[in-house]
Amino acid sequence: MQMPEADATQLSPKDPSMPASREAPQDGRPDLSLGTTPDNLGTRFLSRLPPGGPRCVCKLSLNVRHRQDARPNVRRSSLTDGHTLDLSSPEKAEDARPNSPEEALWTTRVDGRVRLRLDPSCPEQPPYTVHRMFYEALDKYGHLHALGFKRQGSWEHITYSQYYLLARKAAKGFLKLGLERTHSVAILGFNSPEWFFSAVGAVFAGGIVTGIYTTSSPETCQYIAHDCRASIIVVDTQKQLEKILKIWGNLPYLKAVVMYREAPAGEVANVHTMEELMRLGDQVPEEDLDAVVSAQQPNQCCVLVYTSGTTGSPKGVMLSQDNITWIARYGSQAGGIQPAEVQQEVVVSYLPLSHIAAQIYDLWTGIQWGAQVCFAEPDALKGSLVHTLREVEPTSHMGVPRVWEKIMERIQEVVAQSGFIRRKMLLWAMSVMLEHNLTCPSSDLKPFTTRLADYLVLAKVRQALGLARCQKNFYGAAPMTAETQRFFLGLNIRLFSGYGLSETSGPHFMSSPCNYRLHSSGKVVPGCRAKLVNQDAEGIGEVCMWGRTVFMGYLNMEDKTREAIDADGWLHSGDLGRLDSDGFLYITGRLKELIITSGGENVPPLPIEEAVKTELPIVSNAMLIGDQRKFLSMLLTLKCTLDPDTSDPTDNLTEQAVEFCRRVGSRASTVSEIVGGKDESVYQAIEEGIQRVNRNAAARPYHIQKWAILERDFSISGGELGPTMKLKRPTVLEKYKDIIESFYLEHKQ
Repeated sequence: MQMPEADATQLSPKDPSMPASREAPQDGRPDLSLGTTPDNLGTRFLSRLPPGGPRCVCKLSLNVRHRQDARPNVRRSSLTDGHTLDLSSPEKAEDARPNSPEEALWTTRVDGRVRLRLDPSCPEQPPYTVHRMFYEALDKYGHLHALGFKRQGSWEHITYSQYYLLARKAAKGFLKLGLERTHSVAILGFNSPEWFFSAVGAVFAGGIVTGIYTTSSPETCQYIAHDCRASIIVVDTQKQLEKILKIWGNLPYLKAVVMYREAPAGEVANVHTMEELMRLGDQVPEEDLDAVVSAQQPNQCCVLVYTSGTTGSPKGVMLSQDNITWIARYGSQAGGIQPAEVQQEVVVSYLPLSHIAAQIYDLWTGIQWGAQVCFAEPDALKGSLVHTLREVEPTSHMGVPRVWEKIMERIQEVVAQSGFIRRKMLLWAMSVMLEHNLTCPSSDLKPFTTRLADYLVLAKVRQALGLARCQKNFYGAAPMTAETQRFFLGLNIRLFSGYGLSETSGPHFMSSPCNYRLHSSGKVVPGCRAKLVNQDAEGIGEVCMWGRTVFMGYLNMEDKTREAIDADGWLHSGDLGRLDSDGFLYITGRLKELIITSGGENVPPLPIEEAVKTELPIVSNAMLIGDQRKFLSMLLTLKCTLDPDTSDPTDNLTEQAVEFCRRVGSRASTVSEIVGGKDESVYQAIEEGIQRVNRNAAARPYHIQKWAILERDFSISGGELGPTMKLKRPTVLEKYKDIIESFYLEHKQ
């Protein structure tokens, strides 16, 4: 049923960020008409839907017509709003003069502008803004489902047209609350439609979207909110609101807080619900927002991503509108993401959107290609994710390595408890599939036995995981063990890696179904450049990157920016890697993590740590010690179950760890039994495993001479892991310094 149109809520079909669009014919743009009540825009759609509500939350009349000639013809070297930019390439980067803001390749000012790294080899995409990217998507995808969310047991959906209008209303609400240009809207909450249209609305309103991890302490929230000059903070629960109320007096720029998942426990001044924000937006004329949008340029900051601060205070990584729109197109293309005209991608959003990988993959790429993004429940990582995957059946899925490891461990537990025949069938099928995928990695033609194993066994496992339709499975943000990759190859699930940083707007290298090599991070994204500097005899050097992925600079940190970007405009990653003859990148470690023994030996820790975990399936985490020491030592943790409510490690061993204990003659079922009682069987088995690793080492300085098992596995709450489960080595060194010192004191005696 088509809703009647009303002038009060009619949006004119124009894109204010495009100079010629005000004169564009009416049939060249989507006609977006709303009903007469604000509720048609979904101001109450997320919290007050009746049971069994409509499949699409809001109803609006939508005519989508295509006219290729309705778009202005923008030259490659000019911005979409009429401002011309000089082309920049690595060869002429040294001409950049930092005192000339629009000619510099970097800035530390949030209101600064940079010279974009345009290059003749770059794919043909002129720089343009986030608003234009979204507006152009409406022509193609306006009628498609954009966001899916579950309320009261039923899935509800928002179309791209509704999504755009909600973002505009949020933008106007932010303006009404006093959002200033280049100040931030900080978002502290779990993934949801509100997160998305608050982020897009912040950019539309001339602000900067800044995500804050939900696990952040009040002190970290204060640091980030003050540093980014947050005018508005969006939170999802009373718990997060209380963090902000505790620090509000120290935030001079903060004007209001908006809540979306829960209502405030009581009435608090300047704390609004999302519904109230939308109603405030109705008070701002569309023309006011149009004026803000039309003033935006692609070389201005629109996103701040804060590093997790593993080695100090978090750094604010400034990303331009061009960074976002370019990587949303070409980074995703390199990963094989399809536009909705070919196949609408379906993804599940559950990883923290304050991290660059999830934000690019879920939020910005979705808009570029018309993907349907379905939101998991807040307890996704505590066990509900697999239920969401089964219901949604994504076509593309991304997880940090620890997520894939937890899936692997859960399958192993189920297999261990299965009957003899079922267990043997799965192990047979996985071995057949693994052999095929290792020997014929690029072949889709499978022998009869392999196809039989897949049909009878493996397809059912993928169905149970919710990955039956998933053609692209990605991982990133941290290294993945060879054991995990081989396990999933045995299930006929290839895990495609990408490599990049917050400072490269996400992926600078990508793997895909057409561009895959085991253990590799893929090839450089077309239009980008990479090189290795200070290579050793084995061809391993620091990975340096150049292109339109490279960030604008660190907010208010000139020294750190100069350390990261050299005089020629190349970004130095601090990561060590090698490139094979076909251009595939293999990351071997981190420059700052490189252990230099007192004897002068350079020891990359990752290969040794991975070898130990592969050799000893009872080991969860292994961290190599030895910088400025006479020999190498290691801290180990054991695989244990997680508390379902907190995700913290418990004392109980996993099924796989218990099976290891039984195999070596131990009856232990808890970590404390092994560590507290110095379980002789387990300790002897671990010692033998480490000796096997030592025998395969390149030289004696690479041998592990001392080791200890810790009483508790590493965790986010314990401080050893960052929000993306990345090991925080300096924290571990400080926290367990007494144990570490004992290794070397004993040696001296």
